[in-house]
Order: sequence, then C-alpha cells, then structure tokens
Amino acid sequence: MREIVLDTETTGLDPLRGDRLVEIGCVEMFNRMPTGQTFHRYMNPERDMPAEAFAVHGLSAEFLATKPLFPEVVDEFLEFIGDAPLVIHNASFDISFINAELDRIKRAAIPRERLVDTLLLARRKHPGVSNRLDDLCSRYAIDNSHRTKHGALLDAELLAEVYVDLVGARQSQLLLASEGEEIRINAAGDTPRRQRLTPLAPRISDAEREAHRAFIATLGDKAIWNEFLPAPAAVDPAG
Repeated sequence: MREIVLDTETTGLDPLRGDRLVEIGCVEMFNRMPTGQTFHRYMNPERDMPAEAFAVHGLSAEFLATKPLFPEVVDEFLEFIGDAPLVIHNASFDISFINAELDRIKRAAIPRERLVDTLLLARRKHPGVSNRLDDLCSRYAIDNSHRTKHGALLDAELLAEVYVDLVGARQSQLLLASEGEEIRINAAGDTPRRQRLTPLAPRISDAEREAHRAFIATLGDKAIWNEFLPAPAAVDPAG
C-alpha cells in the first residue's frame, strides 16, 4: 500500500486570516517503508513573515521571495501524492492550509477521508501525555538531534519513522537478507536494509560459554557434527 507522509510550514496559524503556505515536504512509503522518493518545495507566500513564525522554522520573507508561487508547484505536488492516503501529524492544520491554497486557484480540495492523523493515533495509544513530534521521537528512540527548527521535509522524514512504530509495523520490516543487500519494493525504488546504530549486547555470558565448551568436550571425537567440519589443513613436513 502506498502512503504519503506530509508536513508543511506556514506564515502563521490561520489561513482564513491571511496566513499562507511556505513549505511542503512529502515522503513516499510503500507497505510502511520509505521508498526514498520525496517531494520538497519552498513557496513565496507573497506577504511578510511574522517574527513568531520565523522563530519556528527560520524561513525569512527575503529567502522565500525568490521561490515559486503555489500555482507553479501545485501540479507537481498533486502528481506526487496521487490518490494515496496522507499521513500527517495534526492533519487538520496542514490540510486547511493546503486546501486554502487550492481554493485560491479554483482547484478541488483534498478530502479529509484521505487523512491519517498521527496525532490522534498517538493520543489513543499514549493517552494523558504530550504527543508532539519531538516527544514521540524520544519515546520511540528516534534520533531527532538535528531538528533545531521545524522543516517540512525533515519533519516528514521523522514522522515516517514515528508512524511505523505507532501502527506497530516495525516488526514487519525485519528482512532476512545479508548485510548491505538492497531490497526492491514493488518497483518503487531500492531501499537499503535498516542497520542498528548500536549493536545489541551479547546475551550469552562467559560462564555459559564455558559450560557449553565443557559439555561439548564430554561428547568425544565421534559427535555427529564433526562429520561436517572441514578437514584440517595438511602440514608440510618440510616446514
């Protein structure tokens, strides 16, 4: 199943009061695994950038002034998301801005039936605690140390990892493949096997290893597995 994890940045909190979209980031997933395909665009909001919003994402009006307008990127954006479900944290916020931009250019709104709101999922799974993206990253041991400010693509990438844990799909990602092997997922792209950042600690103690060696020694040279061991290398008598 194809899904799109999506995040946006804006000039403020309310599109009905003139706030505009300034950044969209999308990550494609297939069967709950990122395919490596992304969509990322900055957009000129054609207005100033309030200090409060700048403090959140660091996108200035000067930086955005040279970026394309939403109508210039909308076709590429809609083509990328296709008809896939949209996975969004606090989905009502992001979709209200996207639909406001679509309405300005007389394009059809994205129906809310397509949305998967990870904030609602998190509140059901972890009631009574904070479920901001940073909190969920900490809860699921996802490294977000490079997230010093909000960024649509970075946040979408982090949310994709959080989403896998929220829906309990992490186990399905265990692949019986050799280290470094790449797995092709439904022709959507090559995705490298996930590697642990820190190897698991050994679960067998030195005492258990020694007890096993002692037990093996009691079985003698006729133990059946000795038939499958490679023959010892021949020794050259000449040295």
